This record gives sequence, C-alpha cells and structure tokens, in this order.
Amino acid sequence: MNGLDGGDVGERLRAIRRHLQLCLRDVEARSGGEFKANALSAYERGERAISVPRLLRLAELYRVPPDQLLRNGPDELEIDLTKPLGNAGDGFTIDLIRLHEVKDDDAAVIARYAATIQLQRRELNGQMLNIRSYDLKVLAAIMGRGPEDLGSRLDELGLRASANA
Repeated sequence: MNGLDGGDVGERLRAIRRHLQLCLRDVEARSGGEFKANALSAYERGERAISVPRLLRLAELYRVPPDQLLRNGPDELEIDLTKPLGNAGDGFTIDLIRLHEVKDDDAAVIARYAATIQLQRRELNGQMLNIRSYDLKVLAAIMGRGPEDLGSRLDELGLRASANA
C-alpha cells in the first residue's frame, strides 16, 4: 500500500485543520503550495490515500504529534500553540555539491539520506536540498545525535548552504 486510507485519518485531518481555524486554501498557502486544497479535501473525505511522508508533513504544519492524526475517536488534540504554524521554509538547505566532496563518515550517512529524500520528493537537481524539520529529526536519529548537535555538525562540515527563517 502506498498510503494511508480510510475515513478516520481524513476526519482527524479535517478536525485538526478546523480546530486551527484554517480553510483548505490557508493550508495550501502556508505549505507554499506543497499541499493543494483539492488534494487536502480528498484526503479529508477519505477519497484519496495519503502517504506516510505527506501525513508527517501535515502533522508538522499543524503542530501536532503524528500519532494524533492516526487516533480514532474524539481524543483531545495535542496542539503545541507555542510554535508558529509550519511553512515550506522550516529547516535548512544542504549544499549537495559540497556534500559529495566531503570525505567523512557523517557526510556519507547524510549523502545516503539526502539521496532518499531527493527520490521521494522527485527533486533531482543535484545542487541544493531543503531539509525540513522532520527530516532533520530523522537524520539526527540515524546519526545518533540530537537535532541541535546535527546542525552544528553540518556547519563543521560546511554543508549547510543557508538557514531558512
């Protein structure tokens, strides 16, 4: 199966979006067009399956733990209102050209993960790769570091092209 289907996930997506007082077009705008309003509507109605990576990205945009989107029933939403709503600029950019020049064990791990992200997103330009905050968490876990330590390591290796606001 390529994605999660069923009305329960869709109902949770709709409930969380409405709780945040966002319309479908608001989510489209906040995601920088990553999520089109018509696709979101189809997810919410259970007419279209959602992939796990896209579900994780919506959880990030909505500031909820991913498991909140998978729960059944009227559980209270656990929304972190101290964080701004996510947008397409969360995270940072890795210089892929520099990444392939660096001879380091950490760089090799990052290169493998970056290649996976590129294939998943179909971003094969080969020069820069935006690393979103959930990618950062996964990469940090793979490398056995905290997300804050990973940023420092990327800077040491000269791999962070720019910090996004």
